Amino acid sequence: MTLDVLYFAWLRERIGQPRERIETDAATVRDLIADLAARDDWHAAAFADLAAVRCAVDQQLAGLDAPLAGAREVAFFPPMTGG
Repeated sequence: MTLDVLYFAWLRERIGQPRERIETDAATVRDLIADLAARDDWHAAAFADLAAVRCAVDQQLAGLDAPLAGAREVAFFPPMTGG
């Protein structure tokens, strides 16, 4: 499947780009992260601490075990704070 992957905040800085379109067979977000981390050192650094990464699948907050079947977009960002 083809996915648009978006990166925000320090993830974008570590990877060096705000978005990319990829081909993947990943079944879950966790599988996608493993695929991305295996690409190069920049992706590996961005996903080194999964506790510091949140994601959304098609603009809906999702967990790491969320399925990707039918998804078009996955966004990664740091935890949000409010106040």
